[in-house]
Amino acid sequence: MDRLVEQLPDWMLQADSPAEKLFLMAFAVVLFVLVMGLVLLAGEKIRRLPAWSVAALFLGPAVVMMCFGLVWPAIETIRTSFHDRTGRNFVGLDNYAQALTQNEFQIVLRNTAVWVFVVPVVATFIGLVYAVLVDRTRFERFAKTLVFLPMSISMVGASIIWKFVYEYRPVLENVPAENQPAQVGLINQVLVWIGLPPQQFLIDPPLNTLFLLVVMVWIQAGFAMTVLSAAIKAIPDDIVEAARLDGLGGLRMFRFITVPSIRPALVVVLTTIAMGTLKVFDIVRTMTGGNFETSVVAFEFYRQSFTQRNAGLGAALAVILFVLVIPIIAYNVRQLRQAEEIR
Repeated sequence: MDRLVEQLPDWMLQADSPAEKLFLMAFAVVLFVLVMGLVLLAGEKIRRLPAWSVAALFLGPAVVMMCFGLVWPAIETIRTSFHDRTGRNFVGLDNYAQALTQNEFQIVLRNTAVWVFVVPVVATFIGLVYAVLVDRTRFERFAKTLVFLPMSISMVGASIIWKFVYEYRPVLENVPAENQPAQVGLINQVLVWIGLPPQQFLIDPPLNTLFLLVVMVWIQAGFAMTVLSAAIKAIPDDIVEAARLDGLGGLRMFRFITVPSIRPALVVVLTTIAMGTLKVFDIVRTMTGGNFETSVVAFEFYRQSFTQRNAGLGAALAVILFVLVIPIIAYNVRQLRQAEEIR
């Protein structure tokens, strides 16, 4: 037992056998009990301390970690954005001018704008319509599970799935249709079945960006459906009954009762998806690598920083992305405060 205690640091890093894992778990439980006991014993002394000292005791470590893990890197990124590719020579606003004026980066900004506008609107619309259609039906749980399943898949996993869906095999010249190689991609195989030529969906801009959007919509529609479905169920029954007595039904019920009642939830869903879309990286990296005019700001600052080794331009793009997120967050906070005031 003494030998095991002497090797405790190694146990924390390498616990392979069941006995080692059991010992480590027991040690963690005992340590937790001791710490909680000390906290309880010191509870009376803590009550006698000034309020500011208690707040500093509990908030201090979190504030320190936030400063080192968030505030300081943000300040350093802003500083680097005013320097050249090495991060040593000051160049002023040259990186921002390059990011906002060059054709290459204007395409990046255009793609980002398309992503931020299309994905939240389409995903929220699909989630809302689906939530209304399956609400209180016999197969509601099963139907919602099907739509929510993509949320359990990582962005990279979803991208690989859809890359296979879009997969293209070239058509051989002077070869009969029956001897052509089978298309691996689901969509292209369907096109072949109905007599149409297969297409290279991920190569031709600007439509290839829209085909990438489908992946994000496919994932986020489940999130929108879940939140909006809960909001719909929270609508008081007396409001719905009163609307029905007034002759509302179908689309009029949806327009005048459902949508106004769940407006705070709609705002939260739209802004949350928009913030996630602004930071989209995995889909572009996995499916096209940012080629064929499909790059977005979140991917471009990674490529400039770690592939092109241009620290200044990469930092400038990161700052631009941060600035784009701020209005969405501010609008979301404002809407939440208004909802709280109404309550």
